[in-house]
Order: sequence, then structure tokens, then C-alpha cells
Amino acid sequence: MYTVKGKVNKDSLLTEHMPLVKRLAHHMKAKLPPSVEVDDLVQAGMIGLLDAINRYEETHGAQFETYAVMRIRGAMLDELRSSDWMPRTMRQDMRKIENAMAVLQQKLGRPPSESEVAKSLKLSLEDYQEMLSEGGGHQLVYYEDFHDEDGNDSFLDRYAHDEDADPLRALMDTNFRQAVIDAIDALPPREKLLMGLYYEEELNLKEIGAVMGVSESRVSQLHTQAVSRLRATLREQAWTGPA
Repeated sequence: MYTVKGKVNKDSLLTEHMPLVKRLAHHMKAKLPPSVEVDDLVQAGMIGLLDAINRYEETHGAQFETYAVMRIRGAMLDELRSSDWMPRTMRQDMRKIENAMAVLQQKLGRPPSESEVAKSLKLSLEDYQEMLSEGGGHQLVYYEDFHDEDGNDSFLDRYAHDEDADPLRALMDTNFRQAVIDAIDALPPREKLLMGLYYEEELNLKEIGAVMGVSESRVSQLHTQAVSRLRATLREQAWTGPA
């Protein structure tokens, strides 16, 4: 890893961590729609890896792989944002699901079932699940969430108390982190398990399907549904305050 002069061996770091880029790309691709090519993520991730290698000597107290993962994922996310991979109509469909969930949650006093959400949207259960499949890659936070279509403050702005701060940085404050934790804890048991296996255990969709006894495509549907529940809960809390 180091040359005889004690400098970081950049070629060695690049060769050693190329598999890491591919692993992160496939992990991210698992929650994205088919239109996203894994090769594009790998290419962006390699740029992030090179950036990490070039910057590493300037960092202190961080293991290289930990630092590299941050730069690689950041580069992949930048690529996704620049390509606008989720069509506007798809995001509108996801917003309809979120709104239906919020209304039903308030009415029922519990997380609504899939059939209840489908009925509220005037869809068959099969069509609703197909909508979830098409919305694979639905994210907890989008940049446009900070403003609505008319340019007014959005629900996420309610968590950003410092108007001069970077809004994404503001989302990392204690209040928002705790709100996300509480929202995950309130998920139906199966979706809560899925989120734990995916984000904490870092299993892929196929592995989660084996644990849960369902197909990989079904895991994708449940993941999209769980993210929609989280967004609906966070939006409701931001406007009305925690229960």
C-alpha cells in the first residue's frame, strides 16, 4: 500500500479496491429501476475511487476503505442525480401512494395494508404492486423535497432551522435522525425486518428474499412500500409535529 518512501501506492490502492466499486454498484443497482445500468454506476464509482486515492493523503485518522466508500457512493449518487433516472410521472405515482398512506394512517390509527392502499387508489392489488415495482429506487430524500412545485417551503425545510446552512447537512441533525428512527420502528414487522436486513446487514434483495421466503421482485416491492411509508410519516410529522 505504501512505497519505499512512505507514500501511498496509488496503483496498488486502485487495484485492491476495484472489487469494492463493483460490489457497491450492484448493491445500489438492486434498489433502482431497470433503466439504470450497473456499468454507469461502476464508471462513476471508479471516478469516486480515484478521487479518494488522490485525496487520501490529506485525511487524518480515517481508514482508507471507510473513506473510499463515502467517495464512491457520493460519485454514484451524483451520477444518478445528473441523469434524472426516475421519471417525473413515476415520482408523481409515488407521491399518490404516500398521500394515500398518510390519509389511511390517520384514519385507521395504524399502518394500512397493501389492499387498503390499493383500494384507496382505486387500483387492483396487482396493479398497485406493479406500481411499486416500477417505483423501485424510490428514495427517502430528494433535492426537490426542499421546495414544492410552486417554490414554497416543503416539509423537509421544517427540519432545517438554519436558513444559511446546507439543507442536506441540516437533515443530519439529531431531530431528523430521531424522526427517521421512530418512523422505521413504526413500520409493519415484515417491512421493518426488510429495512434492517438491507441497510444494517447489507444483504442484497435475493438474500433478503431467501430469509423472508419471498421472491426478489417481491422484496423490491416491499422496499418501495416501506420507503413510501417513511416519507409519508416524516411529512406528517414535519407539518404537525410528533404525536
